[in-house]
Amino acid sequence: MAAPCAEDPSLERHFKGHRDAVTCVDFSLNTKHLASGSMDSCLMVWHMKPQSRAYRFTGHKDAVTSVNFSPSGHLLASGSRDKTVRLWVPNVKGESTVFRAHTATVRSVHFCSDGQSLVTASDDKTVKVWSTHRQKFLFSLSQHINWVRCAKFSPDGLLIVSASDDKTVKLWDKTSRECVHSYCEHGGFVTYVDFHPSGTCIAAAGMDNTVKLWDVRTHRLLQHYQLHSAAVNALSFHPSGNYLVTASSDSTLKIVDLLEGRLLYTLHGHQGPATTVAFSRTGEYFASGGSDEQVMVWKSNFDVDDGDAAKGQRPRAALASSSRNLPDVDFRLPGRARSQESAQSVPPPREPASSPQALTSTLEHIVGQLDVLTQTVCILEQRLTLTEDKLKQCLENQRLIMQRVTP
Repeated sequence: MAAPCAEDPSLERHFKGHRDAVTCVDFSLNTKHLASGSMDSCLMVWHMKPQSRAYRFTGHKDAVTSVNFSPSGHLLASGSRDKTVRLWVPNVKGESTVFRAHTATVRSVHFCSDGQSLVTASDDKTVKVWSTHRQKFLFSLSQHINWVRCAKFSPDGLLIVSASDDKTVKLWDKTSRECVHSYCEHGGFVTYVDFHPSGTCIAAAGMDNTVKLWDVRTHRLLQHYQLHSAAVNALSFHPSGNYLVTASSDSTLKIVDLLEGRLLYTLHGHQGPATTVAFSRTGEYFASGGSDEQVMVWKSNFDVDDGDAAKGQRPRAALASSSRNLPDVDFRLPGRARSQESAQSVPPPREPASSPQALTSTLEHIVGQLDVLTQTVCILEQRLTLTEDKLKQCLENQRLIMQRVTP
């Protein structure tokens, strides 16, 4: 088996300019520019060419929480705690248009692959879709019952995935505006979510220190990683689909081989929580940001030749079939060298030499029962939350009545 990297990932560039924690990073399509947002309310656009000047864009009145280049690279979207979204022309003038997108902090902005739509997520518990060029509101998705941390379009633009503090990941059909499925396996707030480049699965990061991957067609849990010792704040797929990089409050970045379901590298660089990470569109680089106010650019050094490019198509089938004959449970990979981190994963299945039909049928039945149990728990959790909200409202109403009665 060929080594995944010609050499270890290496720190390529180091940008300093923000005056507070870096919250988000994104590369332009041609990888000539890198945008970053910060708690200092500023947006920086860095030139990847050495000795080039950076642009500092000001306009937001509070922390910048998310940045995303349009597919063409002619626009840059940003979301902020000031409840607005800005669309910038990323040049020296730094011109922008602004619109009040939500009634609370905007946590996430993401362009559709055709550049015509923008999806935003907010602490007001909604996901909203906008027309990019007219900044016209199109529709809202409103089934989350807590802050929505992240929302992304699928590569084909037909689906939307969202992650929330209600501990769920929701998959939406953009055309019907219906929630297709709710993934309820996270044990804490879900901080980040994104689609695999093939569009056939999603990965979500959580405050429970885990990363989970699901098939968007069968909705089954494919892989489960317990790599970090603190919350996972962000993740990004390599364009080949073979690798995933994560950023955590334990100050590390980790790179996972998705085909083998194992940890490849742990990268130390940030002094304090690593808050964001993103691969470039070519996969040659990835950038990270942290609470140490620094933006770091790393060279991937992945040895992606024609054979690996072909291999990159495998996750579509391999990941999608990884739960075909196995119940969705977590187990350590057999035969792997134990590192200080544990990688829990459901790897692509290897057909047994002689698998009894009865055993296969029994396991498939268990998987079905687990799916039903998961959905039941999810529904009960939502009902409990609604009941708690109603109880709080009743107590508040009783308090107000007592105040009026008491002379």
